[in-house]
Amino acid sequence: MSSYTAKFDNWIRSEFVALNSQLEELYWQQDDKANVEGVGDNLKQTLKEQGNALISDLLAEGNTDEGFDSAFDLLGNVGLFMAACRRHEITEPSRENSSPLIEASALAMHIGASIGVTPRFATAHLTTHNKAINGTYKRFTNLDDEALFLDYNTQGILAYKRASDALLKILPLGISHPVTAELLEVVKTALIDVIASNNALYTQLDTERFFNCVRPYYKPYRVGKEAYRGANAGDFAGINVIDMLLGLCSANEPSYSQMLVDKFLYMMPEDQQILREAMRMQSFMDDFLQAEPYKNTDWFKSHATLFIQVCKLHGDTAIGHHNQLVSKFIAQPAQQMQQQHMQKVTASGPPLHVLLDSLEKLRDRRAAAQRDDIKTRYADLSQLKQWVKK
Repeated sequence: MSSYTAKFDNWIRSEFVALNSQLEELYWQQDDKANVEGVGDNLKQTLKEQGNALISDLLAEGNTDEGFDSAFDLLGNVGLFMAACRRHEITEPSRENSSPLIEASALAMHIGASIGVTPRFATAHLTTHNKAINGTYKRFTNLDDEALFLDYNTQGILAYKRASDALLKILPLGISHPVTAELLEVVKTALIDVIASNNALYTQLDTERFFNCVRPYYKPYRVGKEAYRGANAGDFAGINVIDMLLGLCSANEPSYSQMLVDKFLYMMPEDQQILREAMRMQSFMDDFLQAEPYKNTDWFKSHATLFIQVCKLHGDTAIGHHNQLVSKFIAQPAQQMQQQHMQKVTASGPPLHVLLDSLEKLRDRRAAAQRDDIKTRYADLSQLKQWVKK
């Protein structure tokens, strides 16, 4: 790590957090907690000037090749600074044709293009690739609710990865292999872990603090001329690998494939490769349906039963996430928000009602719910359940 990179990293871990935290307390004291205009302007100016000065030194130094990990980490630090500027409306995409953070944009675009990821901070920067120093990892503020959000999201992502890794190991073995049963048990345990971490998050996270003081850092912002959507907790391959290998979602369904295309560059390159592979594989649901001649064998009944249990657990995680996190922490508090702020609620860009509709459909695909307006695997899963009962 160069001296300029180390200096910027130290600032991101210290003064940057202090400035954001002071601003959050000022916003929190207002009746209209979503308003940031005209509040803490001296602190905002300090944040902008300190960040720009550190980034100017880095830009002048050039993008020295210190490997992917170092480049990705630096991109995250630049992205955290740009996201904070967006949160405090130092920048605002709807009033600009290009980002006023010229040096930060140039550095982010240089790094992003060189390592094959989107030129803004991504979920991995604050979860699975967020290096702790002396027990403290990078974050925007010193608020307990942000730490809860990051800790449980990291736990959930890693549990999903354990589940997807186990499913990928079944592919070369086939559904009838004796070890497949053990791997499906691993998937079950991992998904139970996801549910446990999600439930802990729903229980402990303060709704108002999250909505007003954590979520706004995940809004879209411009890098150069392009506005990039906010980081999303689902920006990793594992959850979609599970969707597709179970057969609950299909890469050739227009809205689902659009989601995959949109998230590719927000993921680590190795995740991009894993997802590409999964998109080309036949699902285990189809494997079991095509194995109908063996439906009365012991292996089929045992493995299909485990497969059905895995599908149920994956559906439960989707239902819990939507009905608790999305509803409680985004949709409901948005109803209390003053109208002038409503256009800026979502991290992914579209208006809230459009986002909620697409998330409901995704939930019901993952849960194999019975719906007439979208394709789900309700009938196919019901068929498998009938076979294992006989």
